[in-house]
Amino acid sequence: MYFFPRLWLSMFHVRALCPFSWKVFQFRPLSCDSLITQINNCTNEEKVFDLIERNKATLSEKQVRCAFNTLWQLQKQKTSLLKNLETVRDHPQFLTLHNLTRNQITSMNDDTLVNVLYITQQLTVEAHDPLVEALVTEAWKRLERFDIDVLSTFSTCLANQHLYCSPLMGKIADIVNRNLETIQDLRSLSVLMVNISSLISRCFQEQLVNKTELLFDTTDSSKVNIARSIVQFLRNIKYSYYPLLDRCNEVFLSSGSQLDVDAISKILNLYKFLQFHSFEFITMAKQRLTEMIPLSEHPAHLVKLFVALGPVAGPEEKERLNSSLLLMSEELSRQQALAVLEAMEAMESRNSHLIKKIASAVQKHLDYYKPIELLKITQALIFLQFHSKELFVKLRELLFSYLKVSVIPHEISILVCAIFMLPSPHLDEMGVSRIEAVLPQCCLNELNDCATSVLRWIQYDHRCLGSITGKQLKLLQNLDHFGLQRLQQSNNLSLLWEELRSLKGDWFHESLLEETVATLQRLMDEINYINVAGIASFISRTNYLSPLLLDRIASVVVQHIEKIHPFSILAIILPFSILNYDPPQRDKFFGMCMQSLSSYLGTLDPLVLVFLGFSLATLEYFPEDLLKTIFNIRFLARLDSQLKILPSSLRSRVQFRLMELNRAVYLECPEFQIPWFHDRFCQQLYNKGLSFVLMAAV
Repeated sequence: MYFFPRLWLSMFHVRALCPFSWKVFQFRPLSCDSLITQINNCTNEEKVFDLIERNKATLSEKQVRCAFNTLWQLQKQKTSLLKNLETVRDHPQFLTLHNLTRNQITSMNDDTLVNVLYITQQLTVEAHDPLVEALVTEAWKRLERFDIDVLSTFSTCLANQHLYCSPLMGKIADIVNRNLETIQDLRSLSVLMVNISSLISRCFQEQLVNKTELLFDTTDSSKVNIARSIVQFLRNIKYSYYPLLDRCNEVFLSSGSQLDVDAISKILNLYKFLQFHSFEFITMAKQRLTEMIPLSEHPAHLVKLFVALGPVAGPEEKERLNSSLLLMSEELSRQQALAVLEAMEAMESRNSHLIKKIASAVQKHLDYYKPIELLKITQALIFLQFHSKELFVKLRELLFSYLKVSVIPHEISILVCAIFMLPSPHLDEMGVSRIEAVLPQCCLNELNDCATSVLRWIQYDHRCLGSITGKQLKLLQNLDHFGLQRLQQSNNLSLLWEELRSLKGDWFHESLLEETVATLQRLMDEINYINVAGIASFISRTNYLSPLLLDRIASVVVQHIEKIHPFSILAIILPFSILNYDPPQRDKFFGMCMQSLSSYLGTLDPLVLVFLGFSLATLEYFPEDLLKTIFNIRFLARLDSQLKILPSSLRSRVQFRLMELNRAVYLECPEFQIPWFHDRFCQQLYNKGLSFVLMAAV
């Protein structure tokens, strides 16, 4: 009697349990979706990790991906100050997720594979971590089948590991090249362009630029990130392609409210490198950044704001920034202190109290700066007229210690340059031998830096010691020899131009300028609509009259004016103005230049128009449309607004040029009825000059 009730009861339990179990197994996909929903609804990382711990035995590929996505989304929602990447990465359940992912790699689809790789990198998992290595290896195997979106994300993952020049990135560049005609996604293409830019030929660069222009017109290109990637690509390939820059600038202007301090700072730096001037963007950026000043309660944010806003700020904004920074100067990190010091140099700061505070912050971290950073520090301190024997002695010791072990030509030129900026410059036998050892490997820029430094050394010794040593003269002769040799061996204008674009200084002018011009004349058939503005700028900068080169420039412009952007016209005309040279078909050349500008007169930067008008006036060429655009109340109001944010030296130069242009037009073109309106400015100059005379007399 006892056995049967027990059996009956057990059967009842089994019967009761079976329907429940059946329901669980029958609706398992719903449970899977339910877990994904729960993960997506998590409001912090601990809740995600709790779900991982309770379900680790059954986590599917989709759930693993969802967990990674949620962890990353939670981080993205936080400000940079509140992110806790290390805490997430070091959590015990992250290791569980890590191990589960490794076991599922081969079964992941392409999108999941690359997405998980991207997120692990964002969560600061090291490149040598077994999971990252396994994900990269599997992605390499599948590379040919990736769609354009997955390929762009994977290229970003490689870029995050600094694999810009790796065979794998080369393979991606090849895939893009083979499929360029079929690519229609500008977002993905712009990311790929940035990541493969170190590997591609000039021909491929032009194909990418043309494709980008085409997609800009046919797809939604209004997103800031796309425009920023395009500008970054142009910066990477050192190509100031104005049609694309102009379009990207329009995107930035229309999306001003979306730009934070990081984005604005990045865009300003890109524009500066590409020598692209947009008064409208600077005005908008200044307004946006000024609104952020009250929100800067942390050093990291304040430093970013100071660096971006400082150089374009008005007196009131500068005072507010300086006051805030003084209160936080003790809290600055190594990189923050350097960034502020460079910004103060750009601002031409004369706030001695702040300069002293920032120099102290820099000195605290001095042992940890790299050679290029030590050069920036030295340049800024000298420019800001800061003097500290203790700091300069420490700087010199560090520079010599780096020079003693360095074998890289670029680094050695940087170190030598910094050493000879300091008071009482000198170089011992070790330093001289270091320079001599790398001279055959140096490019023209590196040779120029070393030669400029040696000339400073010679001038100092001659002034203070009354002598010049044989080793100084021998070193200078060697620099001359290798500089001339490099020019004589040049047979490609594009490669040569990379070294010439920023070359300047006494040594270059005295020792290499004539040979440089001879080399350019030898290669002048390679001057085309792409590089013509750059070559013209070089001639303006060197002030060297070469009729052959100037005639070639004019010929290229006349033949290809439709391919030359109006923003380049000032650079092209400038050498003719400076050297007072009339090319063949003078009127046709200037007329075509002005014709290409006609539809842009209302949008060009005010400074550009003033300098353009002045340059043409020196050549006795007075285009009525240009002059009536300049001498217009609305234009002069825009110019006045821009002058307020310019460095004082540039502001004075612009004012002088406008006055001289006003005088020339008033005297030479009375039919334009443009009045003389610089009486007050001339009186100010007279009073200023008189005060200088009186001070000198005292």
